[in-house]
Amino acid sequence: MRSRAAVLWNKMVDGLTVKKILLILLGAMICSFGIHNIHQRTNITEGGVIGLMLFAEHWLRLSPAYITPVLDLACYLLAFRFLGGRFIKISIISTFFASLFYKFWELFPPMLPDLSNRPLIAAVLGGMFVGIGVGLIVRQGGSSGGDDALALSISHLLRWRLSRAYLFTDVVVLLLSLSYIPVMRIAFSLITVTISSYLIDYVRGYGTAKETAKEDNQILKAGTRLSAEAAD
Repeated sequence: MRSRAAVLWNKMVDGLTVKKILLILLGAMICSFGIHNIHQRTNITEGGVIGLMLFAEHWLRLSPAYITPVLDLACYLLAFRFLGGRFIKISIISTFFASLFYKFWELFPPMLPDLSNRPLIAAVLGGMFVGIGVGLIVRQGGSSGGDDALALSISHLLRWRLSRAYLFTDVVVLLLSLSYIPVMRIAFSLITVTISSYLIDYVRGYGTAKETAKEDNQILKAGTRLSAEAAD
């Protein structure tokens, strides 16, 4: 029994370092803070699973701490056959942390001023929180939710380009959001989506070229040293 539990534990932690887990924690904390303190209070929404979560929170009065893992699990089950095990593992961990932090922030009164009358500021700040938070998680090889899994499923089933699948899910969710959010707010939501998308790409790729060059230099030096030793 113990050996089986040990094998399961080793599979869970395989490829996970303390640094990776801490960055996933930080990303989940930043993202959930922005959604709780900005998106929910100003009706600035997002596409994908985040937008669906806000939609369910508004109409069904369901806490994001409960609805988010349900939506994510549905997306992961749909796309399980198309995704690698490590991606699923990290995504499940990050989803758990995000739900935990949603519940944590709900224990406190709002920590930011109400930006309902300043939708442009809310859109920019909301996009920054989501973009940086999700970017940190994606950089570790996972996702902040089921958005990636859902987009991959749509891309496979309809033979669409992945970028088109992402756009499709965002537009559908934003159209659903028109049922409780004015058109102008949806326009600001598009600003949020644009900013968060850019920041996710930026954070995910930040410093990778430099790190790759450093690794290449180390490999080159090692190869030169081995060649010199062989010549001697």
